[in-house]
Amino acid sequence: MPLTDTPTADAFLYDRSGHRYDITDPRWRGADGTALTMSALPGLTADEIVTSERSLWRYQAALPVDARHRVSLGEGCTPMVPIDWAGRRVHFKLEWFNPTSSFKDRGVAVMVSHLLGQGADSVLEDSSGNGGSAVAAYSAAAGIRAKIIVPESTSAAKILQVRAYGAQIELVAGTREEVSQEAIRQSEQIRYASHNWHPFFLQGTKTVAYEMWEDLGFRAPDNVVLVAGAGSNVLGCDIAFSELLGAGQIAHRPRLFIGQPEHWATIADTLNGLDPAERGPRLPTIAEGAAIADPVRLPEAVEAIRRSGGGAVAVSEAMIRKAVRELASRGLYAEPTSCVAVAALDHFIAEGAIGADETTVVVLTGAGTKSSEKMAGIFDEERTSRHG
Repeated sequence: MPLTDTPTADAFLYDRSGHRYDITDPRWRGADGTALTMSALPGLTADEIVTSERSLWRYQAALPVDARHRVSLGEGCTPMVPIDWAGRRVHFKLEWFNPTSSFKDRGVAVMVSHLLGQGADSVLEDSSGNGGSAVAAYSAAAGIRAKIIVPESTSAAKILQVRAYGAQIELVAGTREEVSQEAIRQSEQIRYASHNWHPFFLQGTKTVAYEMWEDLGFRAPDNVVLVAGAGSNVLGCDIAFSELLGAGQIAHRPRLFIGQPEHWATIADTLNGLDPAERGPRLPTIAEGAAIADPVRLPEAVEAIRRSGGGAVAVSEAMIRKAVRELASRGLYAEPTSCVAVAALDHFIAEGAIGADETTVVVLTGAGTKSSEKMAGIFDEERTSRHG
């Protein structure tokens, strides 16, 4: 298939009130103030995969970006490693094999390619770390200036990575939401390339599900287990599996099982009919990448989980630490945010929601090297408890 073909002939963007916008509209949110969603695109068939392409652009037929403007660092095509876990075979999708060591590269590659095609020469992003690293890297590759606004609490390793790519960085005191509010204020002067708001970001994240399908012999898994902060991987998987179902390429929709840190479990609480406010103060979490109090696509994320027949759970800090150590004992060095998904896996196995004879994929979103200070704390605790 020619790499310039795109599935955008009838595509459009729409906001929560139903108002439509052309996909070339530079806006990052709807006139009603809600996040924009892309209309349903035709699904990909196996013979449309560009097998000579070793990146997510092998799925160009499902991506609404003209490949002539694509910015790629080889993102995608990450390993999916089968491991015996609690007496069952579980596949771990290692997203730290992306160029900046996190899954965010998928969405940012497509988003920045779209913005480059629109003529953008500078962009703004707010992030707790990984998203900022990805926007800084792909902006550098595209020759676009980038400004990244991050919380002061962001790990030093992630701040260093952003600076290494040549991006301007601004540290903001306060919560993740206050950082986002500052970025929205500044977005009136500079193009807002937000991984939480921009609809083209989700078009990149959906490729993780296309890879699961291809790597499993063009079959859908029974279960996909994810950590959720803003829920972009949840929505990306929902989009891709919907496209594959529509194209007749899979026989069923995988169930999406979600984990969130217990004091940042807005999606899980909403799905389970609980009031997030009843959890009390938003306490700090070692899973900094999932510390999102008010996801901008909350209703859509909840509906995606519900549509799949899956579930969501709030996990404790102790469960996250345990998951970090268990993964490392198998040779997988994942940052604490990733390990929220592993804690959720343990929960759903224990309650019988994930069966031993089912095909299950757990997405590990980022490398442990991204959170060196927090990883050191976890293993120092283990050593202290072991030696008294």
